[in-house]
Amino acid sequence: MATHSRRIPSQCPKAILFDLDNTLIATRQGDKAACDKVGEILVQQHGVPENVASRIVQSFLINFRLCPARPDGGLDEWRLMLWGHALGDQYAHIASEIYQQWLVLRWRFLALQPEVKQLLVRLRERFLLAIITNGPSNAQWEKIQQLNISPFFDLMLVSGDLPWEKPDHRIFLEACETLGVLPADCLMVGDKLETDILGGHEASLGVTVWVPLSPASLEQKLLSCNDNCRPDHTLKSVLDLPSVLSKDTEPPGFLKAKHGPVNRNLSRVCMFDMEDTNSNASDGS
Repeated sequence: MATHSRRIPSQCPKAILFDLDNTLIATRQGDKAACDKVGEILVQQHGVPENVASRIVQSFLINFRLCPARPDGGLDEWRLMLWGHALGDQYAHIASEIYQQWLVLRWRFLALQPEVKQLLVRLRERFLLAIITNGPSNAQWEKIQQLNISPFFDLMLVSGDLPWEKPDHRIFLEACETLGVLPADCLMVGDKLETDILGGHEASLGVTVWVPLSPASLEQKLLSCNDNCRPDHTLKSVLDLPSVLSKDTEPPGFLKAKHGPVNRNLSRVCMFDMEDTNSNASDGS
């Protein structure tokens, strides 16, 4: 499934910019799956009635999605507080245990799928790869570290480290400048028309690729979006990305030598204070 509003440039892009949440990792689906599993634990291990367990995990998930991190506190303290609030007075004594179980389950369900890892390895042989993700610095970098995402990328930008977030064109231009490529030589892949695609167009990136979170609403979203939000390609999965890339183009000269003069270890160039959280909710919220 692919839609086109303009032709992909004949020259193969030099860099591919990825969104993180719900593009490379199934954040929304994974967070729900982790909470559903916690609901089973509450019933089976703690004797919580099923209807009560369901309300508990739904309460946590709603509040967590609204605010995955708090600017004036650590991640563990904030999320433990959310679980305590969801569990209520009757079950508050198991909040710490439930939080730790949820955390383990979360990383399990958010893990990069083997097929995505293989795709990134293949792409990095031909292109510079970067992540541009919105969200609080500590929450987004925690994902990157816990899921071991860094080795697949040349650059990772988190909006919480910067004065801008998607769709502001400047965060895209920051990536281009750091990678040493022109905006026209970049391809942006993301799940949100209003941030990834709009920002990519406003930054004059060469190509935008939309991987919608919900295929059911695909046609309605495409019909209602304006030209600035209209993607060049729409894919069912990020795994379909090779279908819109040239298969004949040689890797750029600066990538042919793995350890050539180009810096291939830019991953932390824009990683500042891990406790900085001066941004809004993450892309996955």
